[in-house]
Amino acid sequence: MSAGDNGFILICAALVFIMTPGLAFFYGGLVRRKNVVNTMMACAGIMGLSVVLWVICGFSLAFGADHGGVIGGLEYICLNGLSFEEVSTYAPTLSSLTFVVFQMMFAMITPALITGSVAGRMRYKALFIFIALWSLVVYYPLAHMVWGSGGFLAELGSVDFAGGNVVHISSGVSGLVLAILLGRRRGVEHTSYRVHNIPFVFLGAALLWFGWFGFNAGSALGANGLAAHAFLTTALASGTALLVWMLIDVIKDGKPTLVGASTGLVVGLVAITPGAGFVPVWAAIIIGAVVSPLCYFMMNFLKKKLKIDDALDAFGCHGIGGIWGGIATGLFARTDINSVARWNGLVYGETGLFTAQLISIVVTIAVAVVGTLVCIGITRIFTKLRVEPKAELLGLDTTQHGERAYPSFNGLD
Repeated sequence: MSAGDNGFILICAALVFIMTPGLAFFYGGLVRRKNVVNTMMACAGIMGLSVVLWVICGFSLAFGADHGGVIGGLEYICLNGLSFEEVSTYAPTLSSLTFVVFQMMFAMITPALITGSVAGRMRYKALFIFIALWSLVVYYPLAHMVWGSGGFLAELGSVDFAGGNVVHISSGVSGLVLAILLGRRRGVEHTSYRVHNIPFVFLGAALLWFGWFGFNAGSALGANGLAAHAFLTTALASGTALLVWMLIDVIKDGKPTLVGASTGLVVGLVAITPGAGFVPVWAAIIIGAVVSPLCYFMMNFLKKKLKIDDALDAFGCHGIGGIWGGIATGLFARTDINSVARWNGLVYGETGLFTAQLISIVVTIAVAVVGTLVCIGITRIFTKLRVEPKAELLGLDTTQHGERAYPSFNGLD
């Protein structure tokens, strides 16, 4: 066991933790004034729920003894049998509890990403029940399949350094399915939905970028050169995506925007996540440069052409960005950077990894779609999914929580 590695990963876990409050500010700034408390409260509730579920059964189901390559066992219920003095079976220099804590923060941020798709119209009770079920039905099995010992996708040869499949594709696709079934916000086609607090958006994006260094670098599971490599590719991809999104804004509207720059840096972070510890540094520039126009197009396509109300573009950012990141890993990964990859990427003339990446993406999408439908069906047994029309008109802050973000504001929203 290494004191240095344990200290580094615990710091990284704290960085990943700050991503969820950061997401609350990012999403909260994007919605209308009357829904900002509800949007941020969605993240707050998930912060508590995810920690409790993870300790009770989440870690065991994700990283316990393999069952069919799909799910872990129940031997670590309430962390039974784990001790801070024992070395983790997944990271030989870490305490078992250090690994538990680090992975717990991933289980926190992932379901919070879904909330962006349903902002402004979903009952808080329904969302809370859905997230609890989704963690059990979708997240824990996917975490086992990708990262767990004996997991199906890991055995297949696919790689996911820090959560392209487990975190981003799963949450983005689930958010899209939920948005479709909920329906569009009332009057969305006739109302100009302006960002209500741009400083909140940038604050949230900056906190996400800050935390993401722990997210990706920490996934090396040690204070080593691979962590430094992942840190660098993360910075480079997000910086490139930010600049490209600014360029898109200038081409389209003649001016760069802070919301656009914030969105660009986030999609760059999403895209590099699966390959941060596998691809060479130069590839991070390509990954970041491609993801911005790709996500920009998809956001507009969904809302204008398909008329799907993915309110805060959770699928447009995380689903599409994660899919591109998984494909890019299959293109650019190198075994001499990280031997976890069995093959080099497609650009080096090998097809094994690229094929495995495509299969893993398809499987992740299938698990997310089916799992989300199951969770929605169960949630509907207990409560309606959507708030009443009057509550939606008045805003979810007052109708769901009895609070106002700006109590002195009385103008039109």
